Amino acid sequence: MSRDDLDDFDRAILRILHTEGRISVTALAARISLSKSPTQARLKRLEREGYILGYRALVDHWRLGAGHVAFVEVRLSDTREAALRAFNAAVLAVPEIEECHMIAGAFDYLLKVRSEDIQSYRQVLAERISSLPHVAATSTHVAMESVKEQGR
Repeated sequence: MSRDDLDDFDRAILRILHTEGRISVTALAARISLSKSPTQARLKRLEREGYILGYRALVDHWRLGAGHVAFVEVRLSDTREAALRAFNAAVLAVPEIEECHMIAGAFDYLLKVRSEDIQSYRQVLAERISSLPHVAATSTHVAMESVKEQGR
């Protein structure tokens, strides 16, 4: 099934679940004006076909001691495929790196890093990020406030 095969009901289900992941099937069905059984069948199909990748809780990062957010531009010394694979694999092992995006532009990757505070971020940068394979240079941008984040 391709995205062109999605109809208005499928798109409505995806839009609602994106912001209300815990909505009941009954409430979802009422919101999209379908009965419960076809809504549930559509939901299962969207999950099975990979349109819905999973469900998760949005947590209070400040209360968990990870409220400090920094965005890190990373330039690599080598951008051949093997180097990119090595960097990508190593990034997955660093829990403070919340997101990692390969970028077309003046640098190679943009990382979103969460830590407790600037001191702990400095340690993560020095001991983990800077030692990732093929890292030539980094540049940090500290977030002063999160105006909009995924799921909010």
